[in-house]
Amino acid sequence: MPNFHQFIHQLITRIQQAKEYDVRIELPLDTAPEWSLIDWLDAQPIYPKFYWQSRDASEEVVALGALATFTEPTPAYAILGEQQRVWGGRSFDGRTNKNRRCMSALFFLPQIEVIRRQNGWFLAVNINNDVEKVVKSLQSLVMKDIEQQKINTEIVDVTHSPTEEQWASLIDDVLCGIDKNAFKKVVLARETRLALSNHLSAAQLLNASKAANHHSFHFMLVLDDKHSFMGSTPERLYQRSGNQLYTEALAGTIGRGQDRTEDEQLSAWLLNDEKNVNENQYVVDDIVDRITPLANKIEVEEKVSLVKLRKVQHLRRKIAATLNTDMQAQLLDALQPTAAVAGLPRKEAYDFILEKEPFIRGWYAGSMGYFSLDSAEFCVAIRSALVLENEVRLFAGAGIVPGSIAEHEWQELNKKMSTLKSLIEQSQPLEVAV
Repeated sequence: MPNFHQFIHQLITRIQQAKEYDVRIELPLDTAPEWSLIDWLDAQPIYPKFYWQSRDASEEVVALGALATFTEPTPAYAILGEQQRVWGGRSFDGRTNKNRRCMSALFFLPQIEVIRRQNGWFLAVNINNDVEKVVKSLQSLVMKDIEQQKINTEIVDVTHSPTEEQWASLIDDVLCGIDKNAFKKVVLARETRLALSNHLSAAQLLNASKAANHHSFHFMLVLDDKHSFMGSTPERLYQRSGNQLYTEALAGTIGRGQDRTEDEQLSAWLLNDEKNVNENQYVVDDIVDRITPLANKIEVEEKVSLVKLRKVQHLRRKIAATLNTDMQAQLLDALQPTAAVAGLPRKEAYDFILEKEPFIRGWYAGSMGYFSLDSAEFCVAIRSALVLENEVRLFAGAGIVPGSIAEHEWQELNKKMSTLKSLIEQSQPLEVAV
C-alpha cells in the first residue's frame, strides 16, 4: 500500500493529540493493502503476534505487541474500553505436571491492529496511558520488501507419537475403561513430526492453508522468531454477541469421496452411523450441561447436519443460548476442553490423556480467538501445527467410543492431518512425497 506509511504518520499525530480518557484510535484506510496480512505480520519485529480470520471470512485481523498480558479473562474485562479486543488462546495442558514449560494461556491487549471488515480496512491502536510505547512500535513497523510467503521445502522424515502399535494399545486401554464405566469417551491424539529439508515459516504454511482450506477459522500465534502455532480449524468453541451465545457440537468424521457419487455415499453413511451419531450426541449433552448454569435459555438444533471440508466431513449440531448477566468471563472455563477434544466425563478423560498420551499437546486442542466487552469468538485449535524452523509438528485426534477400531481411527488421523501435510507434499516432487 503506497500510502500506508502516511496513515501511520497520521495515526501518530492522532495519538499525540489524544485526550487522557482515550484508550483506542481507529483510522479507516482508503485502499486495501497490496500485500497479504499474513506476509505483513511475518515481516514485523514486534511480539507477540496474532493472525485471525473468521470462519465466514468476513473479518481478518493482525494484532501486534502487548500493552498488557493476561492468563485469565476476568482481569482483562476489568480494564477493557469500548471496541478494544484481547487476542490469544488457552492451551490444552500448559502448566500441568506433564507440560510445565507451556503457558496455561496467553491473552494480550495489542498495541497495533490492522483489520479487514468485509471490504473495509482499518488501522487501529490501543494506547491506555502508554502513548510513548505505541508510537515507538508504530515507528518500528517494516513497510518495505514484503514478499509473498510460499512453501519451498521437502519432507525428509516422518515420525509418529504414539506409534501405530502404541496407538492400538492405547485404544484397548480406553475401551477397557469404557467397559468398566470409567468414562464414555476419550479423544486420543497423535503428534506427527515432519523433518524438512529447508526452513518453513508458519506464515508460509498458513498462506497455503488459507488458500486451500475454506470454511475454516485461520489463526497464527507467534511468540518469538522460532516458535509459531498455526491452524485452519472448522470448529467453533463459541461466539458471543452481547448475552447471546452460539456454539456447536462437531464430532463424527469420515473422508471425502473421489467423486460426487462416492462422496454422497460417504455422507449418507456418516449421517446414519450409530457410532458417529452417538459420539456427536455425547458432545451435545456435555455442552448443554456446561452452559446450563450460565444461561436461562438453551436451544439445540434438532437434526444433525454435515460440514464438508477439503479432506474430511463432520457431523455438526448447533447450540444457542441466552446468557445470564455477567457470565461472559466464565465461558472458556465452562466449555474448554470440549468432549470433542478430551472426552467424557471431562476430568476422567482429561486425566487419562495426561497420564497415557506419550507427547504433550500444548496449544493443540486448546482455543484461539478474542474477547471484548460486546463480543467474543474462539475456535478449537485443531487441524493445527507447531512450526519450528526445519520441523513441523502436526496434531490430530479421534474420539474413542464403543465400536472404535484402532486401524480405522489411525486412518482418520491421517485424513485430518492431510489438511496441512498435503500442502507441504504438493510443493515437492511426487516421488519424494512421504
